[in-house]
This record gives sequence, structure tokens and C-alpha cells, in this order.
Amino acid sequence: MDKWLWAARFFKTRSLAAKACELNRITSNTHTAKASRDVRVGDKLTIRNEAGEYQIEVLLLSEMRGPAAVAQTLYSESEASREQRLKLAEERKATQNFDFQHEGKPSKRDRREINRFRDRI
Repeated sequence: MDKWLWAARFFKTRSLAAKACELNRITSNTHTAKASRDVRVGDKLTIRNEAGEYQIEVLLLSEMRGPAAVAQTLYSESEASREQRLKLAEERKATQNFDFQHEGKPSKRDRREINRFRDRI
């Protein structure tokens, strides 16, 4: 399972694919999948990763990671899954989080700017 997920480019490394199996993020034919499970042509997989949730059917088998164009021929994604993923991606894009990350304590210049800002309010 982990080799196929890696070859189909759902995960960057085999260890990430195996970890996803351990965390029950991969289901095969409605059963949770282990990393060592064999993948067969016709299996229906549900894959949850940071990009979203994929519902796919296995078309071809491969144990070698190749170009993305070749990897996309290994499976077919359901239309409902594709639409749902694109919708969630648009929602995430619309509600971007801008987290202020400061590095350590403010410098003397930063402190002056903070004090000026506080005095205005």
C-alpha cells in the first residue's frame, strides 16, 4: 500500500505514506488499510492528506515512482471527490491566515514603534 501511494504521488516519501496508514487516513474498500497491504486493480481507496480527501479507483499497479503524468494514469478520481477538493481549496484560499511571527524580543526601534502606536490609541 505505501509503495503504491508513494508511486502514485499522494505522499512525498514512503514513510509518510506508511504513517498515514497507521493513522487510519487510508481506507481500502471501506476497510482501514495497513502499509503492508497489497493493492489490487479495481480497489476503491479513500486517501486523506493535507491536500484534501481523494476517493479513487486503482487502474494500474506500480512500485516505481515516475513522472507526475505517469502517476496520474495509475488511478481515476471520482468526479464528486474532485469537486469537493476544489471547493475546499477555494475556501482555504479565501480565508488565509496571516500569523504574525516575531523573532525573540523586540529591538529598541521596534519598542519605540510599539510605544508610538499605543500612545495614538
